[in-house]
Amino acid sequence: MSKVAIASTDGINVNEHFGRAAFFRVYELSENGHHFVEVRDAVAACQQKRVHNKTNFDLTLDMLSDCDAILVSRIGEGAAAYIISKGIRVFEVSGNIDAVLEKLILDKVFAA
Repeated sequence: MSKVAIASTDGINVNEHFGRAAFFRVYELSENGHHFVEVRDAVAACQQKRVHNKTNFDLTLDMLSDCDAILVSRIGEGAAAYIISKGIRVFEVSGNIDAVLEKLILDKVFAA
């Protein structure tokens, strides 16, 4: 079973930039499907356009450290590289959360 965090403003679509996310929806995925676990509050790492607050960035990563991946609509290359260096995969996707998760399961992205 894998756990993913999704940046979403509406709880329906993957539609938020990593650095602007005020919260992440966490889901567990298995070969049989997915289910919602919880919402985790975050402090946005981007306080102003292109200015990152490293403390907030690290707090968000600590909060999501049990997740195998983060799904966002946008993320900068530097932020993505930093997250990957912490052992968390990053996917830049958009669309309906259920459809995105079903596609990841179908494609066996998190297969053991």
